[in-house]
Amino acid sequence: MTKKRRGGQQSPFGARVQGTTSQRQLRVGEELRHALARILRDGECRDPVLERVSITVTEVRMSPDLRNATAFVMPLAGTNATEIIAGLERSANFLKGLVAREVQLRNTPNLVFALDDSFDRADRITALLTRPEVARDLRPQAAEAKTLTNNGADDE
Repeated sequence: MTKKRRGGQQSPFGARVQGTTSQRQLRVGEELRHALARILRDGECRDPVLERVSITVTEVRMSPDLRNATAFVMPLAGTNATEIIAGLERSANFLKGLVAREVQLRNTPNLVFALDDSFDRADRITALLTRPEVARDLRPQAAEAKTLTNNGADDE
């Protein structure tokens, strides 16, 4: 008798593959992201720190069992980020109740809020790519590729 596999993906050798996200996790995370964005946009949260603040919910990552959700948020212009994260954490149970009314799930996941640092990483990468020594290294590759394509066209 073979044992039935439950949840997650497995490699051909039977070991669990780390870092894979199921289609259901992605779909539920996107539904929660939309619900949280609407709730925060409409100002339904009563915390004084969260009043009149524009908060972007960039991503919601779900645990494999769909019981926990990490919402990555970014306040407009990144101002007062630590206070806003603290306010969201204080309001997590209230927000969970509001999300439960909007998204039909068997179990509403526990909400954890984290500051989204992807914008900072993107700025850092942009700054690195615009540095003179990096730009110098990138230019010859483009010139070589152009030379190679021109030489190939001449041979025909």
